Amino acid sequence: MADVTPDPETHFVSRLKTSLSVALEIYFPFTGRLVKVENLEDNTVSFYIDCEEEHRGAKFVHAESKSLSVSDVLQPDGSVPEFMRRFFPYVDVKNIDGLTEPLLALQVTEMKDGVFISFGYNHMVADGASIWSFFNTWSKICCDGSDDLSPLKLRGWFLDGISYPIRIPASETVAPSPSQEASLRPTSEERVFHFTKTNLSYLKAKANAEAGSSSDRIISSLKALSAHLWRSVIRHSGLSREEETHCKVAVDMRQRLNPPLERECFGNVIVLGVASVTVGELLDHQMGWAALQINKMVRSQTDEKYKTIAKDWVRNVKILKSVGGSSSPMVCDSVAVTSSPWFDVYGNDFGWGKPIAARARPSSSMRGALVLFQGIEEGSIDVHVNLCFHVLVKLLADAEFLETTTITQ
Repeated sequence: MADVTPDPETHFVSRLKTSLSVALEIYFPFTGRLVKVENLEDNTVSFYIDCEEEHRGAKFVHAESKSLSVSDVLQPDGSVPEFMRRFFPYVDVKNIDGLTEPLLALQVTEMKDGVFISFGYNHMVADGASIWSFFNTWSKICCDGSDDLSPLKLRGWFLDGISYPIRIPASETVAPSPSQEASLRPTSEERVFHFTKTNLSYLKAKANAEAGSSSDRIISSLKALSAHLWRSVIRHSGLSREEETHCKVAVDMRQRLNPPLERECFGNVIVLGVASVTVGELLDHQMGWAALQINKMVRSQTDEKYKTIAKDWVRNVKILKSVGGSSSPMVCDSVAVTSSPWFDVYGNDFGWGKPIAARARPSSSMRGALVLFQGIEEGSIDVHVNLCFHVLVKLLADAEFLETTTITQ
């Protein structure tokens, strides 16, 4: 989001559309369509992305909300206004909806004194690294008309001995009814917490001191922050000591495969790693111990393990319905760390100045989400959380937690 209103004389919406068309010529998989093939002989279905010219295109929405200002969006207490849902395309749209919806949607919302640009995309075609690479390219083309851009890096990655296309039991693709979805929808609320470079240095030092000095126990700032958030959330979850709790982390496998893929390789090469302990274990031990569990889990995401998981999944396909935790709408037993502070958010200048803030796409179905962005100050991190309401209320009254964070605009 930028707090400078573009000059109308520049026809900035037209510029955005024109530059978007150029960017999509490079990132053409975003313009494809998801196609389902029904295999009647064994009651399975298969999917592929059709990028033929006549089927191509992304969704572009231009909206105006001239009664709202940047200060309405960036609340002093870090809360996220309900109207923000209307600033995003594809709120609660699922991957399977790619059969009827474009794989990429973008929305430009003009406010009284700023512009908010948002996106929604299908994870069958890309992950966070790929969408931000596209976004960086789009802004560069829009800003300076650059045409000296590298072609998209695509590389097929297929398992040996697997028949393609993969056949998925038709029963796995049946979407829940609206009433079923509503019954599982948690009472959640969003908030944005800001962790300064000083906050993060403190958490990293604390975690490493508690974990010990062994070389295989070095804890990064990101893992220390994740452990701190995991313990803080679960401390107020109301779960019993015997129940299991999970910290789920999206791990980029590009450089972990053998041979590795290029860092810029387009696609979805993410695995959801899970660290699991009992509530009692998590709260009885210090933050450094929790960070070690996350560290061990991330280190265990190897080429061999990734291939084993993929082969097992193909043999017994199960569609992940949600990255959240318990199916009960009032239980918060997990946190899911997504996105990355390494993604270039604040370098996206479309021609009217760099962004001043970032916000995650709202979701009413993913409680426990911890969406990480780089902060506007160097070395800082913003965390956009979606937590059960009763957990967030207690977290906001937790002096120990509040000592390490700043409510951010």
